[in-house]
Amino acid sequence: MMTRFRGVRSLLHAIGDGRIGMDWINRYIDQPLLNGAAGLLRSWHIRTRQPPELLEPTWNLVVLSFLLIVSGQVMAGKPFALSVVALIMLALPSARKLLSAVKAGGSAYGAREYKSLRARAVAKREAEWSVRIIVLFASACLPFIARIDDPVGAYFLLGASIWFVLTGPLKAYLDAAEPPEPNEGDRTYSGAFHFG
Repeated sequence: MMTRFRGVRSLLHAIGDGRIGMDWINRYIDQPLLNGAAGLLRSWHIRTRQPPELLEPTWNLVVLSFLLIVSGQVMAGKPFALSVVALIMLALPSARKLLSAVKAGGSAYGAREYKSLRARAVAKREAEWSVRIIVLFASACLPFIARIDDPVGAYFLLGASIWFVLTGPLKAYLDAAEPPEPNEGDRTYSGAFHFG
């Protein structure tokens, strides 16, 4: 009778020690999201022929534009002016990154940029997996725990929650995802030049 439960007991000990928990999180949450982010980068690069690092600032500006339109519908007067200033401040780093890419020559994405992005992604993938999980968990919980009685403060907090939910996890996973090769999606590519 004791031998029947030995396997269950060893399974419970493995879960209690954290061996199965981390493997489960890595296999069923982190890795699929990394694969999805790599697919997004690949689609972005194939469709727009732009470097993959421009996807995140472009998405950030899209989300901030959506929040600006919504805040114009919901707020007026000083709260609206304050929200516009806050959204502009959040948009400045992304706008600066996009403008510097335009000044640098637009779609210059070659072997050197690919190797640099890949090395950075591998380092982030290995070293920052717990940060990605924390950001994912925080973005899932933030809209439910953020409550304020003041209506204007509630709108600000709701907007900040929406911004974080739509941009925080995406940035964390795009930074650690495998970048597309520069020739991906190019039908004239002959296959003579591959990257390690």
